Amino acid sequence: MHLTLHTDYALRLLMYLALRPGRRCTIEEVAGAYGISRNHLMKVALTLAREGFVDSLRGRSGGLRLAMAPQQIRLGAVVRRTEDSFDLVECFDAASNTCVIAPGCRLKQPLAAAAQAFLGVLDGYTLADLTAPPATARTLGRLLGTA
Repeated sequence: MHLTLHTDYALRLLMYLALRPGRRCTIEEVAGAYGISRNHLMKVALTLAREGFVDSLRGRSGGLRLAMAPQQIRLGAVVRRTEDSFDLVECFDAASNTCVIAPGCRLKQPLAAAAQAFLGVLDGYTLADLTAPPATARTLGRLLGTA
C-alpha cells in the first residue's frame, strides 16, 4: 500500500495544527516548516476544509485550524477522504478496458480485504495519538519550530 503525497501532506498539516490548538496557521507557515510546496499544500487544505477536518478563514487574520478536537479525528477517516482509490493492482487491460482473467480471478477479494485491514488499523488511531504524549509533542514542536 502506498499513500499519495496528498494524503501525506494532509496528515502532516493536521499534526501541525494539532500542536497549535486554537491558533490559526497560514499555508506559508506550514509549507515553510515542512519544506513542502505551498501550492500543493493549498489543495490539501481545501480538501481537509471540504471534508470538515479543518476550519479555513480567508483574509488578514485568516488561516487554518482544526475544526474538531484531535481525539475526534480518526486517521482512517482522513485517509479515506484524501485517497482517490484503494485498488492495489491494475485490473484492466488498457486496450479493451476489461481484465483478461476476470472470470476466473480470485485476487481481487483478498486484496480488498487487505486494504480494509489497513484502514481498520488506521481507524484505531486518532490525531491525538500522533501528537501525544507530551514528549512526542515536544519533539515535533522542536522539529517544527514551536517548542
